[in-house]
Amino acid sequence: MKTKIFSILFIFFLSLTSVAQIDRSKQPKPGPTPTINLGKPQTFELKNGLKVLVVENHKLPRVSATLTLENGPIYEGEKAGVSSLSGSLLGSGTASVSKDKFNEEIDYLGARVFFSSQSANINSLSKYFPRVLELMADAAINPVFTQEEFDKQVAQLLDGIKSGENSVTNIANRVQNLLTYGKDHPYGEYASKESVEKVTLGDVQNFYKNYFVPNNAYLVIVGDVDFKSVKKLVKNNFKDWKRGLLPSYSIPEVKNVDATEIDFIDMPNAVQSEVAVINTLNLKMSDPDYFSAILANKILGGGGEGRLFLNLREARGFTYGAYSSIGNNNYTASKFEASASVRNAVTDSSAVEIVNEIKKIRKELVTEDELKNAKAAYVGSFVRNIEKPETVARFALNIKTKKLPENFYETYLQKLNAVTIADIQRAAQKYISEEQTRIIITGKAIDVLPALEKLPYKISYFNKEGNAAERPELTKPIPDNVTVKTVIDKYLNSIGGRDKIDAVKSLVSKAQATMQGMTLDMETKVVSPNKFSMTMSMAGNVMSKQSFNGEAGYALAMGQKKPIEGDDLEKMKKTTFPIAEIGYLETASLEKIEPVDGVDCYVLNVDDNTKVYYEVESGLKNKQVTTQKGPDGNEMTQTVSYSDYQDVEGIKFPFNTKMSFGPQEIEFKMQEIKINQEISEADFQ
Repeated sequence: MKTKIFSILFIFFLSLTSVAQIDRSKQPKPGPTPTINLGKPQTFELKNGLKVLVVENHKLPRVSATLTLENGPIYEGEKAGVSSLSGSLLGSGTASVSKDKFNEEIDYLGARVFFSSQSANINSLSKYFPRVLELMADAAINPVFTQEEFDKQVAQLLDGIKSGENSVTNIANRVQNLLTYGKDHPYGEYASKESVEKVTLGDVQNFYKNYFVPNNAYLVIVGDVDFKSVKKLVKNNFKDWKRGLLPSYSIPEVKNVDATEIDFIDMPNAVQSEVAVINTLNLKMSDPDYFSAILANKILGGGGEGRLFLNLREARGFTYGAYSSIGNNNYTASKFEASASVRNAVTDSSAVEIVNEIKKIRKELVTEDELKNAKAAYVGSFVRNIEKPETVARFALNIKTKKLPENFYETYLQKLNAVTIADIQRAAQKYISEEQTRIIITGKAIDVLPALEKLPYKISYFNKEGNAAERPELTKPIPDNVTVKTVIDKYLNSIGGRDKIDAVKSLVSKAQATMQGMTLDMETKVVSPNKFSMTMSMAGNVMSKQSFNGEAGYALAMGQKKPIEGDDLEKMKKTTFPIAEIGYLETASLEKIEPVDGVDCYVLNVDDNTKVYYEVESGLKNKQVTTQKGPDGNEMTQTVSYSDYQDVEGIKFPFNTKMSFGPQEIEFKMQEIKINQEISEADFQ
């Protein structure tokens, strides 16, 4: 027994000695890159050219099917919007099933069906899949395009276009693509009111006939199915789909500018600027340096660890996020883009920093850690995805449509891990430009243009449609007889007159907004002089509250109570009135005349952080913009827009108030206003 114990102890100490002899100062060499065995989907092709890929997976009783039309970019010309309308009308019933019955049956079967002008998709329980696929095939092959449904979809599309005309982000994306590719390129055109109004029902029918054809189509089926049964099912449902001949079209050549320039689009309503640095490139997934290019982009701006994010957000606080992307395309040029939404005051600095990061990755080698982390991110994503059965089908589809070698994904990790820091620099120099790039800025000219004009780049000006424009007028002269008092007096007269306003001793208002499907209530109480409270609640729970009793006050948010102190306290003492403008007479200064959505407004600086806009013609208050520091120390802008003025006891109040804070926007509708109602002192405690 002692001998046995001794032997065990001897082996134990021997093992410790062996461990101690390992040199832990040296990183172990990585093992060989694992071989990826993805497997291949089962395939067949119908006589009409429809190619079908099937991946059996019986883990769950569900099936998905995706029909993809691989037609390449389609140019719509003077009738841009016809593709969108075609996609909207597909799935609106068939020659044998009405729209209502089609939708009712899909809902009854617990399935999902989606159509676009170049695709269709279904998700279904496996036991209902044969019927759902039959419905999809019927809708795809035998659609019914009615004038009634066409008119409805046109109206919806026009409403969407109209609502997007004041969106800085929407206009920025539109003009960026137009300037990058040109108006005559499929990626540069866009649907406008004028182009959509030219589209007829016949145009939609012709578009479908020309481009929705099986000889350029792939049907991918993944899930709990049997290949032989699926093959028979597909043949029965898609055999009558007739081949077509695509219209001939030559995609225009895309070129970069001769020298880096700033392209500026004036949006007077912008509270932040959209900055994008863009150059075009020719890259395909089959190119030898594809992996070097995507890793270079990952290091530069492919996420929260990218250089752009770390510079513009983390180090400088210019933005909530800064990113880059690099495209690939088998049909035409794609683009590299580095972009961020930034505060007006740092628009010029943001453009400079983006360009500096581009210069740096072109001229200096990245670090081994940066390359290692970028590779790890791609490897992790790849490994996670190959566990999904739909990945097998998607990869197989990519091999066919993107003309990739058959072993592209089997050797994916080897090619990725073979990239060196020298490869990164070569790819950056080849695909990411610093000398022939567009710095496209969409923003408020009056706030950002003076600083941009100091940068060493030519500036070209464009309107919201992407047409060349004149340099925007930055300000208009204020007439000699206009002062803070005249602006305030005109506002007070426009809402009811000074006598009625002076008679207001207290004011209670209740408004509501919808946020994430829930109702947000806002109640405001003001007593003259200098007493104020505002409470926001949801489902009876107080979300935030601000209160001031004339001498002291506090702000309550997320359960934390903070006293109002210093300059903020002094401002409240001077400007807390039922009608706030009474207090502005002593504190405000008249800054300028500035257009807001095409309407000239006087801009009053109420204090160092707040500007209030009053329309020159009507005198009414248009909006208020407040800049303040957030918890992280970065400046943030809040905009409150006022509209729908209605009379309450002889005084007009805005019944629609939109509050925007960064990317968030909340629209409050006034529910009730009470004047000179008795208010308890307890409301201000």
